[in-house]
Amino acid sequence: MTSAPGLIAVVAVTVATLAIGMWGLRFSRTTSDFFVASRSVRPGLNASAIGGEYLSAASFLGVAGLVLIFGADMMWYPVGWTAGYLMLLVLIAAPLRRSGAYTLPDFAEARLGSPLARATCSVLVVAIGWLYLLPQFQGAGLTLEAAIGAPRWAGALVVGAIVLVNVLTGGMRSVTFVQAFQYWLKLSAMLIPAAILLVVWLDDGAPRPAAGGDTNWSFPVADGGAPGLYLTYSLILATFLGTMGLPHVVVRFYTNPDGSAARRTTVVVLALLGLFYVLPPIYAALGRVYAGSADSEVMVLELPGLMVDGFAGNVLTGIVTAGAFAAFLSTSSGLTIAVAGVLAQDAVGRARPNGVTAFRISAVLAVLVPCAMALAAPDLGIARAVGLAFAVAASTFCPLLVLGIWWRGLTDIGAVAGLLTGFAGSAVGVWYAMFPPEIDGWPHALLSQPAAWSVPLAFATMILLSRATPGRRPATVNQFMVRLHTPETVVLDRG
Repeated sequence: MTSAPGLIAVVAVTVATLAIGMWGLRFSRTTSDFFVASRSVRPGLNASAIGGEYLSAASFLGVAGLVLIFGADMMWYPVGWTAGYLMLLVLIAAPLRRSGAYTLPDFAEARLGSPLARATCSVLVVAIGWLYLLPQFQGAGLTLEAAIGAPRWAGALVVGAIVLVNVLTGGMRSVTFVQAFQYWLKLSAMLIPAAILLVVWLDDGAPRPAAGGDTNWSFPVADGGAPGLYLTYSLILATFLGTMGLPHVVVRFYTNPDGSAARRTTVVVLALLGLFYVLPPIYAALGRVYAGSADSEVMVLELPGLMVDGFAGNVLTGIVTAGAFAAFLSTSSGLTIAVAGVLAQDAVGRARPNGVTAFRISAVLAVLVPCAMALAAPDLGIARAVGLAFAVAASTFCPLLVLGIWWRGLTDIGAVAGLLTGFAGSAVGVWYAMFPPEIDGWPHALLSQPAAWSVPLAFATMILLSRATPGRRPATVNQFMVRLHTPETVVLDRG
């Protein structure tokens, strides 16, 4: 049955998103505007935009649902997603901006002087982007089904259409304003209902949240023995290192004016994410008391109606629905920009030299493929699917960026072999999640969360094969390394 507050929320977010995107169109005129907003986005705005695109369906709906069902050990998801920016700040934020690249394939080719490395990175960017887009479209279907009674397929189509309108009209410049707005909308949509629901809980004398079934809800890594401990550490590794390899995250740092701005942006992002991730556990704890056997994926949407009756409950439900819908839109926009940028440069753009036209064609492809996958693929858990995207990113682009920035010995042969090895290893987890066999114990742990072995394997492959092929080291590597690690203030002083 259609819910009026849910419908109003969805329409309001859609109208606001399109209006801000159209306003941003006034500033989007050049190819550089479409790809990297002409590298002129200041840290405050960029941090809000990164927060907007990073807080996806998994953050808004998935974390609370996982903590509700499996307990406090699932808090490693938001801890890892936040700490990933600390790793990014320390290791790659400023040097990556100084590289002057538009995309990850640009960086690979500039660092390694290899078209093969560029092509490999291009394929991986598209693969990771589509894997990450899949749960966004699935989550949109769940939200519209729960909020307004729409068929599940409608969510993917609606979100895909809105994202395409924004991306096609203004590219990165326009999407930056949209995503910054959507971060603050998502924060408000979680914070305001959470504050009211906590007051309701304290006022009605309901019991404290308690464990359900055999789950020990209070202690991380409480059960499962050695395989359970492995799963936790593997998840931590994937989330800590996967952030720096996500194409839609990395591309935002190309929009900063310089390396110093990239670092300041990352510090602000850490604060914004930390503020947001305080809230999902509150919904999970209240869900233990009020939601019972509610569907964990949509518990955040249903909780206000379960705790507050009448008009007030409907209003709170509408607010939360608005935030959830914004989560799908903002993350999908960032991923579409990242995938479209690569397709435009390395596929469509080779046939059509016009940069803006190639970008727009590529954006359509970037949305249509994962949208079709969301309609046809098995129904993965939202947070689980995003976790797999992090595992793939941690096993591929993380080794490339860390070694490419900090070790002059990296060669194209080593890099390509490491990328393929890491992708093959982490892809095992994707396959296992989509077509799970009947196994348990250590085989289940190793296959379901491969980052703990696929990331070291990728690093080792890159290092060993690079040492075996020192003659493949680019002649320009020393100059490029100086460029990566020389602050802009030093360059200006010398000029």
